[in-house]
Amino acid sequence: MTGGSGRLGRSVVRVLAEAGHDVVSIDRAGAEGLPARQLQIDLLDAAATREAFADLAPDAVVHLAAIAVPGSRPDAEIFDVNTRLMWNVLDAVLAAGVGALLVASSPTVIGYGAPHGWEPAYLPLDEAHPIAPWTGYAASKVAIEEIVRMAVRRDGDRARFGVFRPCFVIAPEEWTGAPTQQGHTIVERLADPALSAVALFNYVDARDAGDFVAAWLARAGEVPNGEVFFVGAADAMVEQPTAEALATHVPALAPAAAQLAGSEPVFSSARAERLLGWRARRSWRTELHSAPPADPIRTAEEAPHA
Repeated sequence: MTGGSGRLGRSVVRVLAEAGHDVVSIDRAGAEGLPARQLQIDLLDAAATREAFADLAPDAVVHLAAIAVPGSRPDAEIFDVNTRLMWNVLDAVLAAGVGALLVASSPTVIGYGAPHGWEPAYLPLDEAHPIAPWTGYAASKVAIEEIVRMAVRRDGDRARFGVFRPCFVIAPEEWTGAPTQQGHTIVERLADPALSAVALFNYVDARDAGDFVAAWLARAGEVPNGEVFFVGAADAMVEQPTAEALATHVPALAPAAAQLAGSEPVFSSARAERLLGWRARRSWRTELHSAPPADPIRTAEEAPHA
């Protein structure tokens, strides 16, 4: 796994290790207590990446490493780093004869939140919905998805490829007060729905995302090569009914939002359930008040593409 020390990676490593996988995390920074062998390698170094994969000869690779926060760096830098990481990992995978590669994309490819307006073709959003990236981060994820499609066309007889778009990731410690990626706590996000409205109230528990990765690894050969999946919670992160919250905080979506019932999420994970038997098991309704205090795994250094 690349990016195993990151907010999402730490939970995915744990889920895979608990499922019996022998996990190796490659990242620029290490993480205390991670149940995996850890190699600190800069994946922007193509030669070092290829050498590491050749030495490890893994059965599968899960590629999470990226500059993970839109706007955290200039757009050109985010696009450059994220796409170069993808090229280097793909090259190393093919050179090492790896049989399966799962790559993390993002729901931001859809284009919500664009400063000059965005309206969905329909709700809930699924993988067939048109994309409309408007940031360097989202554009980098579109490019990564296209690189995977290229690899399927060119190398689909050599390996299985997959893409998943995890929703706003909530790490286990964030249920008990640690700040989310946006800097707010879960309680603050629920108290002020405008904080989550910018992402259309989407989220996923990092452990559920780990379960998705495990499900894809187990069934990669049974689903279409290069398939893309949304991976999100089965509800929206807002106390109001989803349609009502969208009408209040994202008025342009009100007509389409009428199709959503109750707490139904804006992003549909039905494809993952249909093809992989995966469905998120955790919700803010079950986790926020029942989660015991958690000790977050601390990284030795917060790497910009971990």
